[in-house]
Amino acid sequence: MPVTFTLPLLEPAHLTSRAEALARSTPLPAQSGVYAWYFDAPPPGVPTEGVHASEFGHLLYVGVAPREPRRSDSRPSKQDLRKRIRNHFRGNASGSTLRLTLGSLLAGELGLQLRRVGNAERLTFGDGEAALSSWMAEHARVCWYVDPTPWAIESELLSEFVLPLNLDQNRHGRFHATLSASRHAQREAARSLPVLP
Repeated sequence: MPVTFTLPLLEPAHLTSRAEALARSTPLPAQSGVYAWYFDAPPPGVPTEGVHASEFGHLLYVGVAPREPRRSDSRPSKQDLRKRIRNHFRGNASGSTLRLTLGSLLAGELGLQLRRVGNAERLTFGDGEAALSSWMAEHARVCWYVDPTPWAIESELLSEFVLPLNLDQNRHGRFHATLSASRHAQREAARSLPVLP
């Protein structure tokens, strides 16, 4: 694996907190790239055997901004590392697969329940999103590597490393079925509950 992206993602000089990411003077670049999430306290049930670890914690998830363009895309994505990482830190489960995953796994600990919101197509943790953001502020840190085609790096990382919180391209992971079931249970419960305004 090329050292160019191995070192910044696997041996980061600094891991960025939620406060740093959301600050006006954020170090997050408005460029395309791959990002890696470390957790000092993995959500309940997440296996860490074989997972890469740093001084802060375990590398459990990687993502890219923007996603790989599809032939059918009429307009290129405007996502970049700054927008995507900030969305994971302060957005909601409807726009962040990482938040959906974390909220599903932390539902019992934080008292979260996915709900249909507004037009009933959006699914979020409602008022629980604030609790999830607080949990991420305490336990999650992120680093990144700027690259014009980050999806190629993501695919290589997923094939080489144990990344239990990734679902896409990760069916070989031993936690894939458990995580899929947890997210599915949250969605099914949400569909049985009234729509929130």
